[in-house]
Amino acid sequence: MKQRMLSKRLNMLAVVLILLTVLCTELLFRSGQLAMLEYPWSDLWFRLAGQTHAARHLTVVEVDEETLDLYPDDPVPFWTPHFAKATGVLQAAGVKLIGLDFIFHSSPEIWLGRYGAHEASRNYNQSFRQTLAQGRIILGGAQPVKEARLPASEYVLSLPDFDITGHIGATDLVFDNDGTLRRITAMAPGARHAGADEAKLLSFPMLLAVKASGQDPAAASWKFGQRQIRADDPPWLLPYLGPPDSIPRLSMKELLVDNALANPKVQALRDRVVIVGARYASTNDAHLTPYGHGVFNARQMPGPEIHAQAAEALLTGHFIDPLTPGLRILSFVLPLLFAAWLWMRLTMWRGLPLLLGMLALAALIGFALHRLSISFPVAHLQLALIVLFVAIYGMRFSFGESERNLIRNVFSSYVSAEVVDEIVNSGHIPQLGGEAMPLTILFSDIRNFTTLSELLNPEEVVEILNTYFQRACAVLQAEGGCIDKFIGDAVMVEFGAPLPRPDDARRAMRAALRLHQTAVEFRTWMAQRFAGRELPLFDVGVGLHTGQAVVGNIGSPSKLQYTAIGDSVNLASRLEGITKQMGCAIVASRATIEAAGAGVILGKRDTVKVKGRHETVEVFEVLSLEESDHV
Repeated sequence: MKQRMLSKRLNMLAVVLILLTVLCTELLFRSGQLAMLEYPWSDLWFRLAGQTHAARHLTVVEVDEETLDLYPDDPVPFWTPHFAKATGVLQAAGVKLIGLDFIFHSSPEIWLGRYGAHEASRNYNQSFRQTLAQGRIILGGAQPVKEARLPASEYVLSLPDFDITGHIGATDLVFDNDGTLRRITAMAPGARHAGADEAKLLSFPMLLAVKASGQDPAAASWKFGQRQIRADDPPWLLPYLGPPDSIPRLSMKELLVDNALANPKVQALRDRVVIVGARYASTNDAHLTPYGHGVFNARQMPGPEIHAQAAEALLTGHFIDPLTPGLRILSFVLPLLFAAWLWMRLTMWRGLPLLLGMLALAALIGFALHRLSISFPVAHLQLALIVLFVAIYGMRFSFGESERNLIRNVFSSYVSAEVVDEIVNSGHIPQLGGEAMPLTILFSDIRNFTTLSELLNPEEVVEILNTYFQRACAVLQAEGGCIDKFIGDAVMVEFGAPLPRPDDARRAMRAALRLHQTAVEFRTWMAQRFAGRELPLFDVGVGLHTGQAVVGNIGSPSKLQYTAIGDSVNLASRLEGITKQMGCAIVASRATIEAAGAGVILGKRDTVKVKGRHETVEVFEVLSLEESDHV
């Protein structure tokens, strides 16, 4: 009967675990807090898929090294006549639309006029301005913040009807936290923050696609394929058609040579959208994409091709759609239910291969759905499977090992993880009472804490204690100390119980030195947090003593506390107070100095009488510890 009730409780808890896992996974997915976990998988899918189809709408014309060699003495900012000639050839070849992936911030005519070439300055850009006036050119701009960065005013004034939003697209890119470009957006990043009287630029590829498809750039939304895109839509996944160089490309040199229109490559551009951009050694317009990771393929993609891939995806109506919320939740629930049903019946070592198999299956499903242009949250499902695996076997372990669980409940709040593991593995439940054993006791308190408490409000005092003790406990536990209790601003720590080590005294001394260093470093936090408050300098005092003490679980069966009592504990507490008298940070008894071994660097020395003891105690200031002298 008892076994059936236990089994029923386990099954009920398993169902609760599944529901909690699904709920947390869905909430994490919607919040996007674990989006970084999905990046490696989605990047891998693109690399495995390779080039999925050919570009039907876009071609990139590159200003490459061969193009630069045609005019080696002309700086690129003075290339507007060459751009005019190239775009003229493209228009004569029947290109549908041209995008210049350059931001013409300055005008060569201004520079020429500044240096006295007035005649040249009046006509230098005439051909380029006339090309812009025809209205089949999209210029590059930028809008990383709310204010748009437009080309030089003479180019803007050359646009038909001075239509900025219809002829200038923002070339800004949207990068994820790891610096990789995986998403595109309808508007420039800063456009949604622009005021009503400020220009709001569409993204460069969006404007190209809108114009090429005959839609109005000034509209509130645009339709591509089955997707209706609004101007304020958040960024969406860029469905790359392939790795770098998947978009057809042509050197701009081919457009600048004589009789360029006779070139079959140029004739093949009819009815295509062409992006003219830079691809030479000194340009920085190359970026990480899903194809730019990995050991065997780390190529970056030029900015013009990224724009071309984005525009190509829009014009073909290609999108990578996420699962609907209902299907996504179902994709979490079904595998978790199946796995939990088996894990409740299999041993952990038999359940582990099942976990690995389901992790691999989730990855395979993710890749298969990617080929169908569906985004599947592989990492979230894998994380849910791992969490559920750990939770179920942890639950089974805890129900089957009640005594071990009792030990953890009693000791985990004040004993380090290493000590807990040692006690758990021993199989012995500590009983009421105690035993005498050698310990090194460390007492430490905060200097001038009364003054601090008077100058600060209660919330600030608690904030100081919590912040400092968090750092202090990390140091103490790292050295194997058992944090016994906090007494106001003081802390009591034992080294040697419940897990004795041969170098407990040396660990305690090292912990004391690190604790003092932590207090010194904590002054920076205090100075920043309470700037201008004229608080006393933050510091601590530490007392150390080694001797016999009684340790054990003291209390009642309903409330146990593992602690140490005895004369050695009292003496360590008194020595902490002696630090004020001696004007030093760390004071240790001779017993601790001898137990710590060689390499202890000492300072002041004194023989003191402490309250409650008839005999005097020889104490030393501890300055440092030479670890090289101690193995």
